[in-house]
Amino acid sequence: MITIGLTTWTEHPALIGGVDRPVTLTEYAGHLPVVELDTPFYGLPRASTIANWQATVPEGFQFILKANQVMTTHGQRQHPVTFEERAKVFADYAELVAPLVRRHQLRTILFQFPPYFNRTTENIQYLREIRTWMGRLPIAVEFRSPSWFATPGMTTDVLAYLQSLRMTNVTTDEPHNLNDGIPLVATVTTPDLAMIRLHGRNAQGWFNQGANWRKTRTLYKYSEDELQTIATLVRQVAMQARDVCVIFNNNSGRDAAPNALRLQEILGLQWTNLAPQQLDLF
Repeated sequence: MITIGLTTWTEHPALIGGVDRPVTLTEYAGHLPVVELDTPFYGLPRASTIANWQATVPEGFQFILKANQVMTTHGQRQHPVTFEERAKVFADYAELVAPLVRRHQLRTILFQFPPYFNRTTENIQYLREIRTWMGRLPIAVEFRSPSWFATPGMTTDVLAYLQSLRMTNVTTDEPHNLNDGIPLVATVTTPDLAMIRLHGRNAQGWFNQGANWRKTRTLYKYSEDELQTIATLVRQVAMQARDVCVIFNNNSGRDAAPNALRLQEILGLQWTNLAPQQLDLF
């Protein structure tokens, strides 16, 4: 199976005919079968919030949740946490996602590590600790430091290590150079899931972390030729994994949804677990 989704559900007017208002989760679920949420990165949502999400979508709809920033070591330099504090966050997180697991709605937990999470002995060991804390929960890993894939031999070793930990390595499309970012290389480390995240190719906005960085880093619209190439990549990966999930994150200019729907057309995908689309009658 190949699924396509977006980051968050509210900021995609193309799904509701271009109307300038927040998109509801039900409306989103009428078009796409999976969504990625960064809410847990900033703070763990309440159990009632998870229940509301579940009540709003059809059976089979999938959620990708970002790991909390304590779990990904964001801010560790400025605000160190103890082993016990981090262990508690992991335990609380596992309890939080349990309702999604019971209803088979948790696609994976995304650990998007900061650029300074380099390939060190300490961080290699930390990945093993993550697996221990998370138990059998599905985990996807997105590195931002090129140190993990500095040479072909090192790449092979890292991917084999992730495979041994049952962690999905995220294939990323983003601006990159020798000091920042990861090149687009198809990878499959878990047979059940391959994941592709598309951030766009706006190098100027990505690398220049000025005042408007968060607004411009994903300001990018994939061209038809680029989407055709991405479709080829998806088909290639689909030969190696049972499920492939593609997430568009290039939404600073509200281009993610149109790009996602066009990729769906190119791949000829139809999903049966969508919410009924409501039409406004005048």
